[in-house]
Amino acid sequence: MKDAFGSPQSLLVLGGTSEIALATARRLVARRARTVWLAGRPSPALEEAAGRLRSLGAEVRTVAFDALDTGGHEEVLGKVFAEGDIDVVLLAFGVLGDQERAEAEPAAAVRVAQTNYTGAVSAGLVCARSLRVQGHGSLVVLSSVAGERARRSNFVYGSSKAGLDAFAQGLGDALYGTGVHVMVVRPGFVRTRMTAGLEPAPLATTPQAVAGAIEAGLRRRSEVVWVPGALRPAMGVLRHMPRALFRRLPV
Repeated sequence: MKDAFGSPQSLLVLGGTSEIALATARRLVARRARTVWLAGRPSPALEEAAGRLRSLGAEVRTVAFDALDTGGHEEVLGKVFAEGDIDVVLLAFGVLGDQERAEAEPAAAVRVAQTNYTGAVSAGLVCARSLRVQGHGSLVVLSSVAGERARRSNFVYGSSKAGLDAFAQGLGDALYGTGVHVMVVRPGFVRTRMTAGLEPAPLATTPQAVAGAIEAGLRRRSEVVWVPGALRPAMGVLRHMPRALFRRLPV
């Protein structure tokens, strides 16, 4: 449950090595979160992330979780919720993929779709059911502005995020009135390991900035958060731009 100051005390991160997720976890730990679960594929990076959060005073546990192993989601995540209530679930896993490879090798495109959409639908529904049973909590879903309108340069990734975004919004509607809050986060280009080597897009941001927006959104119980906020009107223009004109843009 949240403490007397309204801050979450427990956090479950799906995608435990995500730079955005870990920046968010650090902010929440600084604001009294004391129990953190990092769910991800077992690796030195996952253990290192756990160690850094422990050094900030949090009780941190790692759990083996694979977005693609949808058959195991209920068992793995069920064990986490069986240990106690979770105030915030941060669904932060995903892959960018390689557009050129995806077009040449359909199996590569399928992997992006299965990770970003199918895996998220499975894990999201499992967590939503547990949050509903406990009667409170927030599910934060990392979407992307790429899902607003698929671009030629990354339409496989963009389409997977578009599906995730629509799913999360629908899930939020389904959970309305249950005490469970769903928040969709739509960052623009974020400077992380995943985007290393790519040319930053206009209004590029950082994991720390996204984390700050997530924390603020949780306090306000926002349903959709854009990072940075200026992207909202910019994407509104692109979303409604005539297709013939959109195709001429260098995107």
